[in-house]
Amino acid sequence: MSKSILIHENGGPEKMQFEDVEVGKPGPGQVKLRHTAIGLNFIDVYTRSGLYQTPLPNAVGREAAGVIVEVGPRVKGFKKGDRVAYCGVLGAYCQERVMGVDQLVKVPSGVSDEQAAAIMLKGMTTEYLVDRTAKAWLKKGDTILFHAAAGGVGLLFGQWAKARGYKVIGTTSSPEKAALAKKNGYKWVIDYTKQDIVAEVKKITKNKGVPVVFDGVGKDTWAASLDCLQPRGLMVSFGNASGAVAPIPIGILNAKGSLYVTRPSLGAYTATRADLEASARSLFKMVKSGKVKISIDQHYPLAEAAQAHIDLESRKTTGQTVLVP
Repeated sequence: MSKSILIHENGGPEKMQFEDVEVGKPGPGQVKLRHTAIGLNFIDVYTRSGLYQTPLPNAVGREAAGVIVEVGPRVKGFKKGDRVAYCGVLGAYCQERVMGVDQLVKVPSGVSDEQAAAIMLKGMTTEYLVDRTAKAWLKKGDTILFHAAAGGVGLLFGQWAKARGYKVIGTTSSPEKAALAKKNGYKWVIDYTKQDIVAEVKKITKNKGVPVVFDGVGKDTWAASLDCLQPRGLMVSFGNASGAVAPIPIGILNAKGSLYVTRPSLGAYTATRADLEASARSLFKMVKSGKVKISIDQHYPLAEAAQAHIDLESRKTTGQTVLVP
């Protein structure tokens, strides 16, 4: 028997139960993985709570790294013993699992299992945000705004954007998180608990605003984000950490300067095998180059996943967190 966190109904962290499960053997096109590290992400909270509807019961997570221990029929490109990682495949909060190889990528030497598990989802999210989503709006030297700079994506984003030649303003909720953001590529940091975000952005940009805002917070920052944009600027709303953005009249985009809005997802940016491999390749290259450094700031045993969720939702965590099977 193997162990897994399972939710049988949506709700709070207490809905996650640590249970025995029968894993089974891999079928055609599948492999059996032994997880060595599991990534913690805010999308896991959405899955557990029911904000994102998923079949029940399920093992919550969507990101992990591990070793292939058994290979099913008609599998090409992977073998027993390969170190692999994945993201976006529901059911990661477990010691072992059977899954198809279509979402697996090999982890290269120079990248640890913990690093891969912690950054697949957040790192490839950062890759598409910086390198693809806003490419038409940005040139080297531009100043951009990113909310939740000390979060998992935020710390990667600051380093990645700096490496691409952008100057980044970040928002955080404490002096400690501001200092952490500064160490990870942010040129300016706004403490939104004490400072007015819009006023500070206008001060930094000499009243011009920014061409792009990257907002993974959602409801609480939506209005301020729009007011920080230049005319014809781009609002990249990629998450709901504070709750989903309420429906808005589209005319507000006209009133605030002919703004653009996109609601991207990693799934759309890695929809093909070629896109997935290219994104992972770019991510691992950045990590191995040292331009993006990965710090695993919290470790929790898999059995304590509920506490990890409590700490994540109360914003007690910073950077990257892994569950240890």
